Amino acid sequence: RVIDANRNRAAEGLRVVEEYFRFILEDPLLTRHCKQLRHDLRELLAGIPEHCLSVSRDTDADVGTEIGVDDEYVRVSGQHVAYSSWKRLQQALRVLEEYTKLLAPEIAVQIETLRYSSYTLERCFQISEDAHRKLTAARLYVLLDARRGIDAMIGLAQCLVEAGVHVLQLRDKSLSDEKLVLAARELRRVTANQQALFIVNDRPDIALLSRADGVHVGQEELRVKDVRAVVGPEMLIGVSTHTIEQARAAVLTGASYLGCGPTFPSQTKQFSTFAGLEFLQEVGAEIGLPAFAIGGIDATNVGRVLATGVKRIAISGAISSASDPPRVTREFLEQLKKFPLL
Repeated sequence: RVIDANRNRAAEGLRVVEEYFRFILEDPLLTRHCKQLRHDLRELLAGIPEHCLSVSRDTDADVGTEIGVDDEYVRVSGQHVAYSSWKRLQQALRVLEEYTKLLAPEIAVQIETLRYSSYTLERCFQISEDAHRKLTAARLYVLLDARRGIDAMIGLAQCLVEAGVHVLQLRDKSLSDEKLVLAARELRRVTANQQALFIVNDRPDIALLSRADGVHVGQEELRVKDVRAVVGPEMLIGVSTHTIEQARAAVLTGASYLGCGPTFPSQTKQFSTFAGLEFLQEVGAEIGLPAFAIGGIDATNVGRVLATGVKRIAISGAISSASDPPRVTREFLEQLKKFPLL
């Protein structure tokens, strides 16, 4: 009876969170992981005859059906519904793990593995919720450097924020640490109390010192786990990805958003290979986490980029090197309106 009740409880909890991934976050990758977890649990318990489980059931005489708590039927949001089901799922898996030790210890070990997988998926759920909330309107992301001096960069940043840019990133490998902190703090001042978010490239220490909204890392830089250990639970962590395998891994390791590219040759950074539009199509079809296309995007190709299903873009030279950056910014924003987020 214990195994029957908790098998049903675990499957029910998984279905609830799977539907949240599917219909609310519209995340194919995480929906698929939930479905796989349900399948794996069903397969693990298939060795116990269904007849034995069903016959042992006695819902009418179950003393637990009469026991309730005051807030058992109170839910304030879809997120609250999903969160409650995560806990229901994990508790049921723990009960199954303990009681199958009496019947088949080898199954108990595998149920323990599923329980750990559920913890990873719950973390993805929490991170995705936080990322969608913070980045809900963020579609135009601009990368800045201080090649013309810090004062010129700050002046440009001010113009871009006023023109409607949603995210600014400080990406400059040439500045000393002292000047990098100064530049970061000035960009934080420009974006403070505005609609624009501020991200620091590669340097979680600088992001922390400047009170940035987040930090962005590449495939050869710090791991998400290590960045999180530095910046704490609240900051956004972006990860550059170049293949669908890297994109999937970034989601499961705790990224808040993805940079996807390079799409085309760029004025500001040289690449030997390009992920191209095909990669963006793969991300658009599979990844629900906020994703920004990057690399050589300009007025001539932005429509092709947005048609892939990735509807957020990261720009560098096309705006920062323009003769009239605010005008170009507004033109990009108009293009984005033609491909609204669903």
